[in-house]
Amino acid sequence: MVRKSRAAILPTNIILLQNLVKRDPESYYEEFLQQYAHYESLRDIFMLGNLSGEADATTAGLENTNANGDNNTSTAQLIELIGFVAQVCSCFPKETQNFPEELKQLLLEHHKSLPFELKEKILTSLTMLRNKGVISAEQLVQALFPLLVAYSSQGNTLGINSHAKELRTLVYKNLISLLKSCNTGTKNQKLNRSTQAICFNLLDQPDSQGIWATKLTRELWRRGIWDDSRTVEIMTHAALHNDVKVAVSGIMFFLDADREREETFEEKSDDEEDIDINALKHRMQINKKSGKRGKKLENAVKTMKKKSKNGTNQAFLNFSALHLLRDPQGFAEKLFKEHLSGKNSNKFSLEQKISLMQLLSRMIGTHKLIVLGIYTYFLKYLTPKTRDVTKIMAACAQACHELVPPETMNIMVRKIADEFVSDGVASEVAAAGLNTIREICTRAPLAIEETLLQDLVEYKGSKAKGVNMAAKGLVSLYREVAPEMLKRKDRGKTASMELQEAKRNGGEEKKKLQFGAENGVQGIDGIELLAKWKKDQEAKGEADDEEDDKNWEVEDIEEDEDVDGEWVTVDSDKEYDVNMEDSDDEDEKKKEEDKVDPAIAFQELASTRILTPADFAKLNELRTEEGIAKLMGVNKEKNEEVIDADLLTGPRSYKQTREERLQKVLEGREGREKFGSRRGKRENQRSTTNREKERKKNFVMSIHKRSVRGKQKMSLRDKQKVLRAHITKQKKKGF
Repeated sequence: MVRKSRAAILPTNIILLQNLVKRDPESYYEEFLQQYAHYESLRDIFMLGNLSGEADATTAGLENTNANGDNNTSTAQLIELIGFVAQVCSCFPKETQNFPEELKQLLLEHHKSLPFELKEKILTSLTMLRNKGVISAEQLVQALFPLLVAYSSQGNTLGINSHAKELRTLVYKNLISLLKSCNTGTKNQKLNRSTQAICFNLLDQPDSQGIWATKLTRELWRRGIWDDSRTVEIMTHAALHNDVKVAVSGIMFFLDADREREETFEEKSDDEEDIDINALKHRMQINKKSGKRGKKLENAVKTMKKKSKNGTNQAFLNFSALHLLRDPQGFAEKLFKEHLSGKNSNKFSLEQKISLMQLLSRMIGTHKLIVLGIYTYFLKYLTPKTRDVTKIMAACAQACHELVPPETMNIMVRKIADEFVSDGVASEVAAAGLNTIREICTRAPLAIEETLLQDLVEYKGSKAKGVNMAAKGLVSLYREVAPEMLKRKDRGKTASMELQEAKRNGGEEKKKLQFGAENGVQGIDGIELLAKWKKDQEAKGEADDEEDDKNWEVEDIEEDEDVDGEWVTVDSDKEYDVNMEDSDDEDEKKKEEDKVDPAIAFQELASTRILTPADFAKLNELRTEEGIAKLMGVNKEKNEEVIDADLLTGPRSYKQTREERLQKVLEGREGREKFGSRRGKRENQRSTTNREKERKKNFVMSIHKRSVRGKQKMSLRDKQKVLRAHITKQKKKGF
């Protein structure tokens, strides 16, 4: 048998030729041109076949079998040649100059008639060309986005065997991986801007093509790749879209995207195990040296370097989406006008309307917006029979703040009291109504009238635990805020003594709450921050002296730098924690103790010392840190806190299942000793009975006892009885 030469095998073995071309491109230049010409001829045949359209059915039916076989062969050859050229195109850049554009043209213009395997190969080849640097990332995005829109779920022109779902998944994953790889380390702002422009263009379309813009933006926000105000602006346009799917996707972004991103970062931190580099180096010294262990050590060092480079910036840029809105007032007004009160409100279901109410209420509470129409809109849904009414009640409470006119909120509070708080409703309903009113009054104390408040307070004598606790919570709130609105018996000892002392001294009583009146201190903004800082310095023993010359000398600031819009300098070595987890009770008590009243702080500092330029410089720094912490969601006000709808009904009493009872029993056993026999307890406690002590006593000490001396005179029958009793007791193990 004659062995074929390598030159004879090359035209048929593309994999071997690919390997040889990569090693020595110049020697196999002619073979490459031969394969490239074969690729061009097959590509032209495919394009001509697609341009010519469908052939006559009667003519094509005669040679259907042969045609299918030929098509399958030519398709396999074209797929193989496209992969070959994509692998070696970097070796011949002049000859393959038009190759990427040809692939894009073949994919975008003829994707409906091409086989799925060929489209998949073209996509992977374009991605490979981008990784090799042959095409830019912008060119790849321009090729992927039209294909993603073309294979949308509502495409009527696509055939049954178009594999639309597989193509959409492949294109979507390629887009996500492309943007992730381009934004690792440093942000590729050029690619981000061009991709965001495509998203804006998709949202301008009247149909549901914009759903892919919202999906892509939400996924990139969840991964922390896009985290600027331009990203939030895309979802703002999506929330105002005429299509229901696109609008709901934009609305749910503002409600759930921040929580999803926090969960993603928590999972990453949990999954990434801390690598002990010192332990790996120690193993390399002790164990036998091998290349595998050396590579493992190098990879560990690279991983730690990546964490040190990229790990700090992600937490710092973890801003909330609601805080990055450019025009929250305009966005809230358009959202209410177009989706809730306009003609398009009928196309939304009740669940989608509740999501709209939650979004509007969060924006109103966070930014203290004025959208007066939403309070009257809530009235038609505030009935106990409404489905998911607790979510609507939570939205009502979140939409209230001290800048809303009290007359507008009084109507809503009166509606909740009439519908939910009465003797003819269930205890859960009454508790939900009272808790909702308390949450509203926490944010806006003037939202309730004095007579209605006094009537609701009387429910503190209810036998239902939830109603009793809710009414007492309302009493405790107004004892601090406005005790004069309560009856004398409900004011409490502290508030009553303060009011009586004010009358006795002839001074003015505590000013009543008035709408529009400034309740803050007339002094220096943020003075309580400086007072708290000085208190901490004194606790550490680092208190400064106002007579020190260093406190009166501050670096001069040039006039050119004092310009609006300049960047605020923040110390890079300071840690700004962005952990949004609920704190423990001890931490909450410490926060309450550390709170400083602005009025008291201003009076103390103004009467005890003179503020130096160094104090004012420190005050500006503390204001900056407080603003950053507020934007990042660390220090939240009452209006920004999300109300849990499940907690409005209070504690529920219902028959527990077996699993719940068992879980409660196991929780009660935590920290206690295990249940066991008395003998086990005695052994653990190191205590014995008197009879056991007698057995362990020295024989010389007990030889004179009558019970011991009598054993010598025992008969054989008595000895047998004692022995049998002893054996029986041993068998029972002491019981």
